[in-house]
Amino acid sequence: MVKAKLTSPDTSPDAPLEVDVLVVGGGLVGATLAIALAGAGITVALVDRENPAAVLRAQFDGRCSAIAQASQQVLRGLGVWENIASEAAPIEQIRVSDGGSLFFLHYDCAEIGDDPLGFMVENRVMRKALQLRLEDESGVAYFAPDGIDTLARTPGLVRARLESGREIQARLVAGCEGRRSPTREAAGIALTRWSYRQTAIVCTVEHERSHNFIAHEHFLPAGPFAILPLLGTKEKPGRRSSLVWTERADIAPAMMALNDADFLAELSKRFGDFLGELRVVGPRFSYPLSLQYAQRSVDRRLVLVGDASHGMHPIAGQGLNMGLRDVAVLSELLVDAARLGLDLGDAALLERYERARRFDNHVMLAMTDVLNRLFSNDFTPLRLARDLGLGAVNKMPGVKKFFMRDAMGQLGALPRLMRGEKL
Repeated sequence: MVKAKLTSPDTSPDAPLEVDVLVVGGGLVGATLAIALAGAGITVALVDRENPAAVLRAQFDGRCSAIAQASQQVLRGLGVWENIASEAAPIEQIRVSDGGSLFFLHYDCAEIGDDPLGFMVENRVMRKALQLRLEDESGVAYFAPDGIDTLARTPGLVRARLESGREIQARLVAGCEGRRSPTREAAGIALTRWSYRQTAIVCTVEHERSHNFIAHEHFLPAGPFAILPLLGTKEKPGRRSSLVWTERADIAPAMMALNDADFLAELSKRFGDFLGELRVVGPRFSYPLSLQYAQRSVDRRLVLVGDASHGMHPIAGQGLNMGLRDVAVLSELLVDAARLGLDLGDAALLERYERARRFDNHVMLAMTDVLNRLFSNDFTPLRLARDLGLGAVNKMPGVKKFFMRDAMGQLGALPRLMRGEKL
């Protein structure tokens, strides 16, 4: 177990550890929130059920995440990006196409400035960078692997007992455990959810030619097929990509069960030959796809962050970015409140977070849902209409620039961390 650095005035392990905020869930969102708060002087207890060493293994998680420019600013400002940058692949262009249609939509970062549209980063790389940053943060007591045994949220205090036996007292608890958040369920917060009856098959491929840092999104009848650029190896730079292959849920298990040669053959049919010969590198993973959102993101001395509050289809690559936006908004509210000497668990303060994030999150949930339903079918009239739409938008520079800036997270009122400012 990772040992806590933070100690209460009574250093005995039998005494309750007193902190400002208890963060439950030490994944990408929970760890970022803990670092943001502690870096601004708010003491944090971070509890995660996963073993910190296990989550860094290649077999734990095969996914990569698209990091928008605004999210990169958050990680940079918290001192995390410096341990990610050398392994982050810039997304310089995005090409969206609908099956074999001649119409397409093409984004090029050169049309709006010098910065890339975003970055592709392996989740494993981000976890390692976050752990390195946590090691340097004395304001975080990190308990992992460990879990919450009991949690009581009284009007004045949060009291938790860990499975290891340690007791923690805090003013606020943040549920960051992901879609199956036990903290959300224990609070009785209702969840709206539906399955897309799709499965995302994820793997890494090596190809004969360089991708030139272009991300491709092919819309097929079963769902989107995304080819996302990775850095590749020193010997073969630009020759690896992360695939997110959306398949019908009833077919995906058979695809996953194929031997290596047959799996590559099926993959190649969808990938095409524009990057030359393909080879699957490393293990395959599969993840069921669904949409879900909590009826509310706050309760008595409780706040939900990231996927614990909202989980969306990966079609636009915005899931983690929305979670990091939650972190940026919440940490700014809490830090400002702490400097004024206010109660971090005050109901009015938490309602401000709820109002600040509800519209943004629901718009993104609706957008990804509509896009997936619009493109995941082969209905001829609809296919013709969407193909004409792609072609039309591609001929509208102003509209394209708007969509590019939105994807980069540059639109709307941004919290300080996303503007590159300190808390």
